[in-house]
Amino acid sequence: MAISPESFPPRKGRPSASSFVAPNLSDRNLLQSLFILSSEISTLQPFLFLLKRNTSSIIRKSKLLSILFGEILHRDSNISSNEPTTSSRPITGFPPSAFLCFDELYIVLQRMKTLLEDCRSCSKMWLLMQIDVFSNIFHELTLELSTLLDILPAKKLRLNDDVHELLILITKQCSEQFAYVDVKDRDLRSQVVEMLDRIEREIVPDQPKLAEIFDKLTLRDSTSCRDEIELLEEEIQSQTDEKAKSDIIALIGFVRYAKCVLYGGSTPRTNSRRRRAAAAADVSVPADFRCPISLDLMRDPVVVSTGQTYDRSSITPWFESGHTTCPKTGQTLTHTDLIPNSALKNLIAMWCREQKIPFESTEFNVKTNGAVTNKTALEATRMTVSFLINKLKASQSVDSVNRLVHELRVLAKTDSDSRACIAEAVALPLLVKLLGSEHPSLQVNAVTTILNLSILEANKTRIMETEGVLNGVIEVLRSGATWEAKGNAAATIFSLSGVHAYKKRLARKTRVVMGLIDLAREGPLNSKRDALVAILNLAGDREAVGKLIEGGVVEMVAEIMDGLTEEAVTVLEVVVKKGGLVAIAAAYPLMKKLAVVLRDGTDRARESVAATLVNMCRKGGSEMVAELAAVQGIERVIWEIMGIGTGRARRKAATLLRVLRRWAAGLDAEVASGAYSDVNMNTSTRIVLPG
Repeated sequence: MAISPESFPPRKGRPSASSFVAPNLSDRNLLQSLFILSSEISTLQPFLFLLKRNTSSIIRKSKLLSILFGEILHRDSNISSNEPTTSSRPITGFPPSAFLCFDELYIVLQRMKTLLEDCRSCSKMWLLMQIDVFSNIFHELTLELSTLLDILPAKKLRLNDDVHELLILITKQCSEQFAYVDVKDRDLRSQVVEMLDRIEREIVPDQPKLAEIFDKLTLRDSTSCRDEIELLEEEIQSQTDEKAKSDIIALIGFVRYAKCVLYGGSTPRTNSRRRRAAAAADVSVPADFRCPISLDLMRDPVVVSTGQTYDRSSITPWFESGHTTCPKTGQTLTHTDLIPNSALKNLIAMWCREQKIPFESTEFNVKTNGAVTNKTALEATRMTVSFLINKLKASQSVDSVNRLVHELRVLAKTDSDSRACIAEAVALPLLVKLLGSEHPSLQVNAVTTILNLSILEANKTRIMETEGVLNGVIEVLRSGATWEAKGNAAATIFSLSGVHAYKKRLARKTRVVMGLIDLAREGPLNSKRDALVAILNLAGDREAVGKLIEGGVVEMVAEIMDGLTEEAVTVLEVVVKKGGLVAIAAAYPLMKKLAVVLRDGTDRARESVAATLVNMCRKGGSEMVAELAAVQGIERVIWEIMGIGTGRARRKAATLLRVLRRWAAGLDAEVASGAYSDVNMNTSTRIVLPG
């Protein structure tokens, strides 16, 4: 069987009984709170299908309790009509034991309300699989309510006959001995489990039966299915058991398949649940939270042997491409083990919560030793891809094609298995034809699908070798219909350049180099960043740097330095380091701008500038050093960095100061020969600066 109904433990997100505390209220306020709470529950609507009887029963009992509490309050107000009414005045004639019961009743009602809200807001598929668990929780709450009503000192409350009979009625209704599970609910669950089992055995589901199941679950259109998928993805975050997570992934695959087969492809919606959160690109991300490779917010920061931190998704392809050096420092790594930076990850997660940015990774595929642990999910993905590709081949209208490609785009973003399935289904030749579409949305969906596919290493070769794909992506980069399309084309170039051989091949293409530089110069903020990341990756190859310099990369850096300082100086650092004297000569006019960043920039920007200036002064000769020395207060700035900069910035600043001092002493020959190396200067050494 693909999924066992017992495989889902209670979600960690659900409040336990200990989460609720009795309110510290006066007698009258407590009864008023009980009346309000029970009235609120009684106004809720029972579920139409799943747990229909359980929810109806809880709501009906709450309605009777609201009448009971209302009558008690009304009776007390009549008895005390001649006394001043205050919220702190005790209820007349009630023993203390009664209010102990009322305290516990308040807790039970709170748990009932939370349970109803939880059931209403969670995934329907997950609720169906958990039907026995939920029924037991409803039953346990009913038993607790029954116990409290039994021990309530009703005789001492001096209730009138009508209210006393009402209390007896509620108590009788709470006397059910067993948890109730509707036969229809169990039958529906069995149908879903059987269908999942058949999918695991590579049997395509019967479409009428599939439609019947989703109709009963009120998943009757593409939007409701998309909401269901998002709820299931959230449910994964609520689970701690790996087997449960894997089984929920099977449900996600099942719903995604049904959505495509029953309701067709869909286009993005503007009111998506995820769009309510701000995108990371729309806020100022702290420098320490960005990956030095991608310049994006890190989701899974890891530390390499040099002590530098990278996002796992960025550093892993670097290693897989055969590199054995640290991308940032250039040092040879003693090993390629990745150590999770848990402290930084927690800080990033806290910052994301404050900024309302989703932090968790969207890749939910659960694997062990590289093997897929849920065959049902994999087969559901294959069936979904096969259906979409066949539909795409047969579709004629632009709108229909756009919806289908958007589904492939979303699917390619989810996990590695989906990317592999789409590529194996020969989707690339179909997508190539759409890259030149005059329909802006279709072009964006097509190029973004290719981008998502390129994340998988095996797919990089497919993209580079499939006829027309690379040229199509380059054409979108150069003359795409929208900035989004151009930006995603640039991101695709970045992804493909993760393979060293492809980096050289891409860098030799003038259209690639010019397209990236033009986008970095003219595009909006997000597109500029996509282009700069790709340029940074290409600049890691010495041959590519020559092409970049010819294309005007240094001039472009000068233009954008004020708006994207960190990104610009990072690119310049690599270009100057790899480009030799030609790059240094091109960067010469930027000396004063770099000095300003050295004084006023962020820690990371100052670090890059310090490294760049060291290379320029050591290789550019005395004229370059003289230009830097002419900047007013430069030594004071360098001393400041030596005291409070990052470790690497302090080392580079110390070297820079030594270069300036040797130049000032007239040792021009040593400056021109590049005879300086990074040194660790004792910052406590006293040197008198000119006034």
